[in-house]
Amino acid sequence: MMVADEVPLDDKAKRMRDLLSSFYSPESAMSTGTDSAKHASPDDINSNSFDPDHYMNLMVHKSNLEGLLQRHVEMAAEIKNLDTDLQMLVYENYNKFISATDTIKRMKSNISGMETNMEQLLEKIMSVQSRSDSVNTSLFDKREHIEKLHRTCNLLRKVQFIYDLPDRLNKCIKSEAYADAVRFYTGAMPILMAYGDSSFRDCKLASEEAMATIVKNLQGKLFSDSESIQKRAEAAVLLKQLEYPVDNLKAKLLEKLDQSLKDIQLKPEEIKDVSVDLTPSEASINEFVEAVRAFRVIFPDSEEQLVTLAKDLVTKNFAIAEEYVQTRVCAADLLGVLRVIWNDVLLLDEVLQEAALSNHSLEAAKAVVMSYIKSAFSHLLQDISDSLLKVLKKDGMGEYSLEVALDASTKAVLQGGMNILQEFRKLLDHNSGILVRLRELTIDFVQEGIQDFFRQLEDHFLRFSGRNNSSAFKDHGLVEGAQGDKAFAGLVLVLAQLSAFIEQTVIPKITEEIATSFTGGSVRGYEYGPAFVPGEICRKFRSAGEKFLHLYVNVRTQRISFLLKKRFSTPNWVKHKEPREVHMFVDLFLQELEAIGTEVKQTLPQGKRKHRRTDSNGSTASSRRNPLREEKLNRSNTQKARSQLLETHLAKLFKQKVEIFTKVEYTQESVVTTIVKLSLKSLQEFVRLQTFNRSGFQQVQLDIQFLRIPLREIVEDEAAIDFLLDEVIVATAERCLDPIPLEPPILDKLIQAKLAKSKEQNAIPS
Repeated sequence: MMVADEVPLDDKAKRMRDLLSSFYSPESAMSTGTDSAKHASPDDINSNSFDPDHYMNLMVHKSNLEGLLQRHVEMAAEIKNLDTDLQMLVYENYNKFISATDTIKRMKSNISGMETNMEQLLEKIMSVQSRSDSVNTSLFDKREHIEKLHRTCNLLRKVQFIYDLPDRLNKCIKSEAYADAVRFYTGAMPILMAYGDSSFRDCKLASEEAMATIVKNLQGKLFSDSESIQKRAEAAVLLKQLEYPVDNLKAKLLEKLDQSLKDIQLKPEEIKDVSVDLTPSEASINEFVEAVRAFRVIFPDSEEQLVTLAKDLVTKNFAIAEEYVQTRVCAADLLGVLRVIWNDVLLLDEVLQEAALSNHSLEAAKAVVMSYIKSAFSHLLQDISDSLLKVLKKDGMGEYSLEVALDASTKAVLQGGMNILQEFRKLLDHNSGILVRLRELTIDFVQEGIQDFFRQLEDHFLRFSGRNNSSAFKDHGLVEGAQGDKAFAGLVLVLAQLSAFIEQTVIPKITEEIATSFTGGSVRGYEYGPAFVPGEICRKFRSAGEKFLHLYVNVRTQRISFLLKKRFSTPNWVKHKEPREVHMFVDLFLQELEAIGTEVKQTLPQGKRKHRRTDSNGSTASSRRNPLREEKLNRSNTQKARSQLLETHLAKLFKQKVEIFTKVEYTQESVVTTIVKLSLKSLQEFVRLQTFNRSGFQQVQLDIQFLRIPLREIVEDEAAIDFLLDEVIVATAERCLDPIPLEPPILDKLIQAKLAKSKEQNAIPS
């Protein structure tokens, strides 16, 4: 059906084309029709060979009456359409016909006077031509004479030049204008070759003598170490123009050129900024390029050696740049160095395109950029280490300033990290030179560098926290013993808080900066290491921070446990005398807790106090007496007192649900409370290893009772501390041969005496 529908359209198009062709060019239409008639069939209604009878017979045989009627309707419609198209064609071209008629009329009116003007112009041209011929005829003899005189004058000038040539050459020798001397001599060579043995013999000999001196001087310049490369090359070019055999000098000249590379190697200290003028090394490279260009002219077969020299120069410059960025340099310094190297590469590419130095430089530049990024992170790691080692240095008051060390460390990590990223951003913003081609790789290097930096930082923290690795302590002159343990504990606490700061503050800011300024990349494969993965880094430092916090608690608890062990393992508790005062170990214990409190206040934030006891608002005496009343340890005989203590202990186990050991938080109260809990638990275990008489039990009772108030003031979980203190007393009673407690008045009197003594001692230094 599609073919049947398209046929009438094709036929209509052919008829329209033939109609237009016959309208505009009847002859061509007739010729076209004649050619097509040779190949058209008689039943083709659009051809000139169309036979109506044959067509009707064919239609009658092929179609029924209905088909004939349908074909009649179609032909009538086509005839009508053709008439309409022809009419529209005439209308459309009517304006064009009118415009053409007007144009023809104007042309006739304009051409009417042109023939007369052309005749007048022809007459004037003929007149000018006749006068020109007469002038040429009259001046012919004089022109010939002038031309002859001119040729004679030129010849005399040449003769004069030949006679003056020796003097000219001597003047050039004095002024060292050897290029002019060679030009003069080579220009006079044709005449000297032709007439040098006859008319100009003396001139030739004098000129050759002068040229011998010039050749000797040029050879001296060629092998002089004091001359620049460009002047050496110019001397070689002049010698070659004089047809001096310079091929045997090729090896020596290349050796000189190789030695000159030391003078034009990169000198980073001369480059201060990307906007500086030409440095001495940059000026030398221009001379080197000119020398290479001259070499290619003098020695066309020296291309391979020159390419090797150029690659060696570029490779050495990049090696110098890579070594330079190992020091502390900013991005501007690196950009200045790369600018100089890249300009050298572009200059050399102009004269040694075969060397493909741009591609050769790309790999070397990768190494320089990677080395710069690694070096920057390495110096940042060193800055953080230096700030942490401030823990090992005492301030003016003789204390270890954890606050100073923590503040310096946090600034070193956060500001140092952000400053480094801003420096790296300058490399990406630089829109010229080789860094444009390294943009994606630079992004990869930065992301991989950050990931590797935080991994190394975590390893660094872990090495600092290792008790066996004391190199940092020894290097800074820290003595062993108590001071060393104190400094180590403080360092571990700073590491814990710094790890939390990195996880909660540094990583989010670094991640935001990476997303803003260092998107893209992914040119390098995963085998070179993962890109920056903040989630992994956060997990590492969260785990490290918790580890350091627990390590600090353990270190401090071990020190207190050593004190408690010494206290309870030294005396003979079975023969202990009646208590006269609170034992001095209580002061040592509180001093240790005070030192811990000082350390945590410098590093950790305050937390919330919980589990406050409702009876702690009373007087000091009543608060000290209440626990004893609760325990009812005032029995007069041994068996009754022991029974009461056991009943109190069982009641606590079944009635109170006190959570003793909870997760250590990054707060002052949480850390101190945990250390106190562990210390009291250790105290309980040490008590269980001893056997006490009545006096020993009362001494422990007195010491524990005195500890209640100061411990409540520094912990966040008073209920748990009271429980553990009661546990110590119960454990002592269980190991006591005669557990008769002190009477409350005596207990209160001893405690008041200790308080007064402590107050007096504290008032003496002030």
